[in-house]
Amino acid sequence: MNGIKPLIRSKLTDYRGAMGVILMWILTVSCALSQPAQDNSPHRIDFVTVQEEVKLEVLDWGGSGRPVVLLAGAGDTAHVFDTFAPKLTASYHVYGITRRGFGASSAPPPTLANYSADRLGRDVTAVLSALNLSGTVLAGHSLAGEELSAIGSRSPERVAALIYMDAAYSYAFYDPVRGDFALDLLELRRKLDKLVPGREDQDAMAVIDKLLKEELPRFERDLQAERKNLETAMPVPVSLPPVLSAIVDGAERFTKLPVPILAVYAIPALPASGGTGGSTAASLPRERVLEMAQAFQRGNPSARVVRLENAQHDVIREMRSFIDTLPRRD
Repeated sequence: MNGIKPLIRSKLTDYRGAMGVILMWILTVSCALSQPAQDNSPHRIDFVTVQEEVKLEVLDWGGSGRPVVLLAGAGDTAHVFDTFAPKLTASYHVYGITRRGFGASSAPPPTLANYSADRLGRDVTAVLSALNLSGTVLAGHSLAGEELSAIGSRSPERVAALIYMDAAYSYAFYDPVRGDFALDLLELRRKLDKLVPGREDQDAMAVIDKLLKEELPRFERDLQAERKNLETAMPVPVSLPPVLSAIVDGAERFTKLPVPILAVYAIPALPASGGTGGSTAASLPRERVLEMAQAFQRGNPSARVVRLENAQHDVIREMRSFIDTLPRRD
């Protein structure tokens, strides 16, 4: 899962610097899913058209039973599941999708329209339709949590359940109690853009009222918290390739996920002095990860939220236990 770490080099020069916390989660996350040097995994490879001139690579590991579709984290392709997916085929029919912009999938220009959370979510549902899948469980790692939430919030009828594998962080679920500096900054910018003369046919008065009553007071609290954070630690300079930059710019604040959910958090051990590891959890203080898990549970009271200090074996066990409790498909 460390495929994009070498891309982290120089510093951002615009507002994406505020995405630092989210970027660290995306760039350092690991779920102990390994990708072999040679592709010896027993899958079939197909390509599915999801938009004009855009095709996605779809892997089919076979199996029988309920379809389980795996979505990779940032910088990875569906092949990252080559050793993980076969462990599930005894019970389910397992697929994987490589998102646009990566691997063998099409790479349209890195614009917001091409890589927004909504667009990436619609890509996944287009694959489900093309494969005629029903009763599907979507399982996503890291940044794929954004796609899971885009589908769960807009098209909940398309899936039987969502499984977040160390993926239920702020880009997947927005905690309105605490807020989020990066996501609130994106939303603030979008609303301010609506006030630019000639930019959009919008009710300017309604936008201004929303800004005054909600967005600006919330962002003021974010700024106070961010200032306090900067007193103890400066942000890590990062630079993203254009596609990942477009994905980050397209993040949203998801607050309602009306589907059955399993959210697995990798909880770090108490860190050694000054040490960090290579997982999402390891890039954050232990108490912060636990706090986020609690916030996700609070916002999604029917979800099963699991905190693990092991990885692959326990994830597979939890997935099977969760999926087997779902209602039978029609």
